[in-house]
Amino acid sequence: MLYRINGTENHIHILSDLHPTIALSDFIKEIKTASNAWMKSTGNFPNFSSWAAGYCALTYAYRDKELIVNYIKNQKEHHKKQTFEDELRALLKEHGIEWDEKYLF
Repeated sequence: MLYRINGTENHIHILSDLHPTIALSDFIKEIKTASNAWMKSTGNFPNFSSWAAGYCALTYAYRDKELIVNYIKNQKEHHKKQTFEDELRALLKEHGIEWDEKYLF
């Protein structure tokens, strides 16, 4: 999920199982609503202003779970080599997904 902040961090990764009876958009809405209130009330995130309007959700094969967990753990190092924006564009291109740049960031 992307968020607006004055600084270099601009997204988070969440790995989650989602029951088929729960709509992804509802799940994301709940995460954004609850975390927005918490982040603003604690004072621990003074540069956080709000979540971006959209989000990116990707599926994975269960056999790749450990690979994804390790990627998330090391994302700070990974993004020193490749920006999130460049990585997302490459991922979309690799999988033949067309996109309009105005909806990405």
